[in-house]
Amino acid sequence: MRVRVVWRQRVWRCGEQECERKTFTEPLPGLVARRGSITNRAIGWAIGQLRREHATIAGLARQLGTSWKTVWRAVEPELVTLAADESRFDGVTTLGVDEHIWHHVDPRKRGPKELTGMVDLSRDERGKTRARLLDLVPGRSGKAYASWLEGRGDGFRRNVKVAALDPFAGYKTAIDDKLEDATAVLDAFHVVKLGTQAVDEVRRRVQQDTLGHRGRKGDPLYGIQTILRAGAENLTEKQRIRLATAIEADPAHDEVFVAWQCAQQLRSAYHQKDLAEGRRIAQKVVDSFRTCPIPEIARLGRTLRRWRAAFLAYFTTGRSSNGGTEAVNGIIELHRRLARGYRNQHNYRLRMLLAAGGLTP
Repeated sequence: MRVRVVWRQRVWRCGEQECERKTFTEPLPGLVARRGSITNRAIGWAIGQLRREHATIAGLARQLGTSWKTVWRAVEPELVTLAADESRFDGVTTLGVDEHIWHHVDPRKRGPKELTGMVDLSRDERGKTRARLLDLVPGRSGKAYASWLEGRGDGFRRNVKVAALDPFAGYKTAIDDKLEDATAVLDAFHVVKLGTQAVDEVRRRVQQDTLGHRGRKGDPLYGIQTILRAGAENLTEKQRIRLATAIEADPAHDEVFVAWQCAQQLRSAYHQKDLAEGRRIAQKVVDSFRTCPIPEIARLGRTLRRWRAAFLAYFTTGRSSNGGTEAVNGIIELHRRLARGYRNQHNYRLRMLLAAGGLTP
């Protein structure tokens, strides 16, 4: 049963003719802010629900018996104050960056779709990463990232020792320009993904060369496309037999098998318990892939050679990666779906900062 609390505020009338205000209402700052519509306690409860319980403004408005606009008008100033507090950037030693799409409508109606998200990937005293979103800024470019870093000040930039990123040259340029003391680390997931994509490209090319059409049900290479994306150590005996049968179906399929072995070698570098051994394998990959006669693997090798320092830095920074940034992106996507999308970028930024740990009420 819903409880309704009713209170009365006294109003005084001034008897002086020169008084411009004429009436005065009794203030209750401990209960309701000046010109507020809901109590301070209700505002605190609403912020907690938004942050921890995946709530929506519309859902909170129903529970409070008021409107969406009333709840957001009360919550927004609190979030703006928290977002403006520069102390929330203190202690960041590992920084992640990734692009993000915040809407899927015509940019002429809602503005640019792309945002750049910065995430704190610093480890705690037990070595665990507690990822939290630091900011979302318009644009997907090195300039957007560099401008944000410039705005944080020299103290923040000097404190960052590791900067994780996806293989995007714009972000790497910003790191080199603004974080001179930081080590750039290429994200392991995206490196392995590049290897898997190369195998898939080889499979499709060989499929066209041998049969003259895209893969169809019953084609040997089409039947193993999911197997080629898996790690060799995870394959069952049945899957190994299917792989061998498909490769032996045509001598041209040997090219696919060699590409798959190259991708497995790249992947194995990240699965070594000994980081020195992993670095040795990664070094071998960088030195050998670019000379491979398979064009897709050679292109992968040239890419890894361009990113050589950032690729090998994974093994000298205690397995630093951009994984926490991807986890934060998952939280952002969840809250965007719960709200059925957003029309206001300002509101979107505040809500996502709150949901992904960027604000501390």
